[in-house]
Amino acid sequence: MSIATDIPVEGAQIACSEECIMRPGNTNCGGCGMSVALTMIGRILKEESEKATFVIPACCGIVTAGGYPTSAYNAPVLGATFGSSPAFATGYATVRDLNEDPGQVINWAGDGGTYDIGMATLSAAAERNENFMYMCYDNEIYGNTGGQRSSATPVGARTSTTPYGKNASKKDIVSIMAAHGIPYAATLSVAHPEDFATKLKKACHMKGFRFMLIHSPCPTGWKSDPAETVNLVRIAVRSGLFPLYEVFDGKRYRVNDAPDGTDPSEYYQGQRRFPSGAVDLDVVRTECKENSERIMRCAECWPAAEDE
Repeated sequence: MSIATDIPVEGAQIACSEECIMRPGNTNCGGCGMSVALTMIGRILKEESEKATFVIPACCGIVTAGGYPTSAYNAPVLGATFGSSPAFATGYATVRDLNEDPGQVINWAGDGGTYDIGMATLSAAAERNENFMYMCYDNEIYGNTGGQRSSATPVGARTSTTPYGKNASKKDIVSIMAAHGIPYAATLSVAHPEDFATKLKKACHMKGFRFMLIHSPCPTGWKSDPAETVNLVRIAVRSGLFPLYEVFDGKRYRVNDAPDGTDPSEYYQGQRRFPSGAVDLDVVRTECKENSERIMRCAECWPAAEDE
């Protein structure tokens, strides 16, 4: 049975039916970046006539669908333990390939199960080049267990375990995954739907391990206005805080949207998770510039082929 409703998005009425991965009635917070990303993924998979099975560890993603049958994912879901979802996905994808079944296996996980607790099995699956997609919705905290810091939490951010602001920088997970030499690693932004769609469609037609990182605001943890979710990630891209780029086989780079000079201060002003004085904006500006230049140099020295 399909469940249909109308969801207002930036003034438009969008029908939610079979293309919705997360059905209406779920328990996600307003402005949840993960919910926006799942909506976009559902539309893209439908457009590509792709069926998908989701493997989800302990995270917001596994609980916010609500209790069946009142609300549930509109796709098969395999719930995994916090640190082992890539191992679960490996098994599922292997059986799929042995049976020559169609469809994608998508390992959908938050930053806690990606950057930290699941890093061992994630690295192992990438090293073996297992044939599935890994998508991390990065809300930069352990959102499902009280808002603790993760290694994805940016420096200066207040969490339940860093009440005065985190004193360590965010881990560069895309560089770590690209260093495994996997076929595809990319960053995605819900504020750039065309780029998001292009990358997911590309990943659907590839084999092997594919890693995608999605910047995913959590209004509850970020202390931000739910209506500002898309704008926050747009500012993050424009300022260089969250660069949009791709890495093929760990060797070839493509920059998808270069920073336009937007000051990163706009990003911090839209959130109340950063205590006064916890972030040195001059340092942030320098780091954004240096990181953007590094990625641009990689794309110039080792460019991706036009047909990639």
